[in-house]
Amino acid sequence: MKKIIAISTFFASICFAGLSQAEITDNIALYGTSKYAPNFKHLEYVNPKAPQGGKIVLPAYGTFDNFNPYIFKGVAASFVAGLSFETLGFSPTDDPFTVYPLLAKKFEMPEDKSYIGFILNENARFSDGSKVTADDVVFSFKAITEKGSPIYKMYYSDVERVEKVDDLHVRFYFREGTQNKELPMILAQFVIFSAKDWQGKEFDKPIPQVPLGSGPYIVKDFQINKYVELQKNPDYWGKNLPVRQGFFNFDTIRYDYYQDTTVTLQALFSGNIDAREEYIAKIWMTGYDNDLVKSGKIKKENVKHNNPATLQNFAFNLRKTKFQDRRVRKAIDLAFNFEWANEKLFYNQYKRLYSYFTNTGMEATGIPQGRELEILEKFRTDLPNEIFDKPYQPTVNENIYDSRENLKKAVVLLKEAGYDFVDGKMTNLKTGEALELEVLSNSANGASFTKVMLPFIKNLSKIGIKAVFRNLEVNIFKNRLDNFDFDMAIISYPVSNLPGNELREYFGSQAADIKGSNNIIGIKNPIVDELIKGVVGADEKEDYVAYVKALDRVLTYQNYMIFQWYSPHSRIGYADKFGQPQTNLKIGFQPYLWWMKDK
Repeated sequence: MKKIIAISTFFASICFAGLSQAEITDNIALYGTSKYAPNFKHLEYVNPKAPQGGKIVLPAYGTFDNFNPYIFKGVAASFVAGLSFETLGFSPTDDPFTVYPLLAKKFEMPEDKSYIGFILNENARFSDGSKVTADDVVFSFKAITEKGSPIYKMYYSDVERVEKVDDLHVRFYFREGTQNKELPMILAQFVIFSAKDWQGKEFDKPIPQVPLGSGPYIVKDFQINKYVELQKNPDYWGKNLPVRQGFFNFDTIRYDYYQDTTVTLQALFSGNIDAREEYIAKIWMTGYDNDLVKSGKIKKENVKHNNPATLQNFAFNLRKTKFQDRRVRKAIDLAFNFEWANEKLFYNQYKRLYSYFTNTGMEATGIPQGRELEILEKFRTDLPNEIFDKPYQPTVNENIYDSRENLKKAVVLLKEAGYDFVDGKMTNLKTGEALELEVLSNSANGASFTKVMLPFIKNLSKIGIKAVFRNLEVNIFKNRLDNFDFDMAIISYPVSNLPGNELREYFGSQAADIKGSNNIIGIKNPIVDELIKGVVGADEKEDYVAYVKALDRVLTYQNYMIFQWYSPHSRIGYADKFGQPQTNLKIGFQPYLWWMKDK
């Protein structure tokens, strides 16, 4: 339900702002209407009557030294944000294009869309009982954008200022001429900290203290790099909200840290953890053949999901001169044999990524047509004809002959780029420098990639390229990527159902030189920048989808990364002591919706 509030002394804040009228809404729907009507009771995919109590132990990987996910330094225990802190709004799995009330009970938008206002829930409280106010919202936004990782300043760059209207009302004003339809949604999604709690503390330092939160759980105990244990707050203010019914049913949630995903399988069998997601196909196919699984004490389940495929890839560092020629990147791509790895190592459990937006319905397939073609025509003089008349196809190696032909094609491309064999090494004929590269991974998944890398490295050696594979501790890996100290790295980007502002961070020119940037690759492409603007500013869904497809087509052509693989299922092993919601919706692995079964 939406209400129009006109100028009046009754609604003084709007009058004060000099606005003719503003719309007060129960949600923010990006395109069309929301799935859930006002006054809905709970989300469709939860059990609102789930039993309460008990404990679940889950694995985390790598290390942590703080609890603030917004800062550049250190490694945060990032899952704490979703359990101990709240945001202004919530987007459910089955309606990701809509924001529903959380800390904010209503949303305010003027006709000219020059700002977004949030009217806070008067019952919202931090865990110490203090009220969540507009001052906390203003503090949080300024702290994140001014003292957080530099990338957030760019992410929220279309916000000109944030202002407190009254204790429970805050507005974010947009820069003049801003075309950013998603901006109200993303402003509803950052964590709200307590301004008072941060007094006397340095926001940008990785301190091992838990900030005061307003979420359902409180960190009760932790040991750096070992574990974090969270206890449900019995006085949690939001437990009766529609978007919280059926969530957070355990009294205790504990995360134990591991350096290697494979170790957690034995931790599951020994009862040290209760559930784990399996990332290694071979272990999924062969590692669960024991009495615990056969007796049903440990369940093994493929959980369907509609999630966009994570963009897992071998990323090139374009800041390195040797990778600035697209032909060199394409040649290295041709040496990677996914089909061999899928058959020999993955038991054919995976599909090859073929798009930056795989499994979203917005992949650039075939040749451009309709609105997408119109968009690309604006850049035709600066784009190769291949983008217009040849569909993108990842390298295919169906048999040994394909592999040989692909390596021959790679040599041709390298020669076109100014390289040739010198003493058996692929060498830049101008500089005399041999083409060598180092591929980095982190310890959480590096062991599983070793067998993938060996044939890749061997194929590269056949065309005169020396490659080495380094498996680093998580913090060292992060530090090298943050400082762009790498040739190639195995990374992954989470892909949204609704790609938007984060694309600037991932692929935008402005982010390329910011240390700690998510533009790890270092893409600086003015056409990519313009297409991202089109995605972010699209008012109609047809335009939005067309811009996403056009962006996908330009990015894939450039071979900025070598696509890896994805699974259409979440592979879950878990102890048979939990209940789960029964739903036909493909929601994936969501343990915060589980509960303890009756014994």
